[in-house]
Amino acid sequence: MIPGVATLSRGTLAIAYGFCLVYLFLGISIVAEIFMEAIEKITSKIEVVEIEDGEGNMRQKKLLFWNATVANLTLMALGSSAPEILLAVLETCTNLGQCPGELGASTIVGSAAFNLLVISGLSIYAVSPE
Repeated sequence: MIPGVATLSRGTLAIAYGFCLVYLFLGISIVAEIFMEAIEKITSKIEVVEIEDGEGNMRQKKLLFWNATVANLTLMALGSSAPEILLAVLETCTNLGQCPGELGASTIVGSAAFNLLVISGLSIYAVSPE
């Protein structure tokens, strides 16, 4: 795709592709960091509720609006599945009125299988038995 690439040696191409991969992984890490900061901002919302104490007086108490565990898991699942969801929507929109393609369903099923098996397995393995 790039003119003259076929004339380069395999070692040069390996180094160039390695630099490209490092560059892309750095970009992904920056986006993931911004995404996690956004999740922390959303889940840190505090709500003030009035609670009656034992003497009948009303007191104000600050409570977290979100359950942190549920919110982080839900928002992280949405964020990690966003590429598959967008890919399925894109394929559906481009094939309107035609036989549905396999790309959208395959990516969603593959992502779900990975999340269920690999991420669950690593999470279980990471928990110490104590």
